[in-house]
Amino acid sequence: MIRSTRALLGLAAATLALPLLAACGGGGSGSADGPLTVYSGRSEELVGPLFAQFTEQTGIQLEARYGDTAELAAQLIEEGDASPAQVYFAQDAGALGAVDAAGLFAPLPASVATTVPENYRAPNADWTGVTGRARVIAYDPEQVPAPEVPQSVFDLTDPKWRGEVAIAPTNASFQAFVTAMRISQGDDVTKQWLEGLVANDVQTYEKNGLILDAVDTGQAALGLVNHYYWYEKAAEVGPDAMRAQIAFTKPDDPGSLVNVAGVGILKSAADNPNAAKFVEWLLSPETQAWFVDNTFEYPLVPSVAAAEGLPPLDSLRGPDIALAELADLPGTLAMLEDVGLI
Repeated sequence: MIRSTRALLGLAAATLALPLLAACGGGGSGSADGPLTVYSGRSEELVGPLFAQFTEQTGIQLEARYGDTAELAAQLIEEGDASPAQVYFAQDAGALGAVDAAGLFAPLPASVATTVPENYRAPNADWTGVTGRARVIAYDPEQVPAPEVPQSVFDLTDPKWRGEVAIAPTNASFQAFVTAMRISQGDDVTKQWLEGLVANDVQTYEKNGLILDAVDTGQAALGLVNHYYWYEKAAEVGPDAMRAQIAFTKPDDPGSLVNVAGVGILKSAADNPNAAKFVEWLLSPETQAWFVDNTFEYPLVPSVAAAEGLPPLDSLRGPDIALAELADLPGTLAMLEDVGLI
């Protein structure tokens, strides 16, 4: 994850260099001729089969370049108008916001600009969410009975949880969550909270899945993860075999942030009908249902039902911020480095 950290820290510098890079020209074509080039921050293992379905159903060939969402955002900003990318499919709203802040996205076609609720897309219609995920607290009921699960992430620095809390500070979802806390609570409060975690001997893991495994085996009492990790594992082993459980924090708490995976069309492909068709297809009821069945993420198209057992998306009340504001990931990474978490 070191490369990812460096990539995000370089976003600001890359943005400053954008006017020079844009002058180079030669980016992706607005023509429908040839394959559609997609920079995908979602893994090939996950969306490769989905992309194959798109080609099978539409006849449009995709040239997918997979990578870490943050690294691809930094690459897009560095490449500027010279980028071969025509579509950017990102894992989180912060990276989409960074690319948008660099002026690289074209406005989305009217056919998809308002498909999802406004709080899950850019106010300027330059990108849209595709699926949603909520932050939750995973807990081991053998160590923490359900009534004793913290109602706020700010409770996790209580000395009684010393050495019992697990986080993934190099993970993009955790970083977006910290960015949301910075926006809603301020930098001073956020840094104090992070320092409190460090002082409380917080356990660190590389990925959300490893945190859930640690809670499920009793190695950690509490952990911050995305909701769908629990549902994916429960589908694999059976809900009754799950020792770990999950809980949502109280309304307006940063711990209940709902973030999105989303997509934007690069300016070089503003007039490419295949780019528009790809975004339309991602937001089609059939593709939204595919995400529900395969990832347990929230569909963002209102007509599509979420996975059984999930609380309604509109019932989740995280911090009152616009997802487009999550673009300052470099500032978050600098704070995480400063407190010694990355």
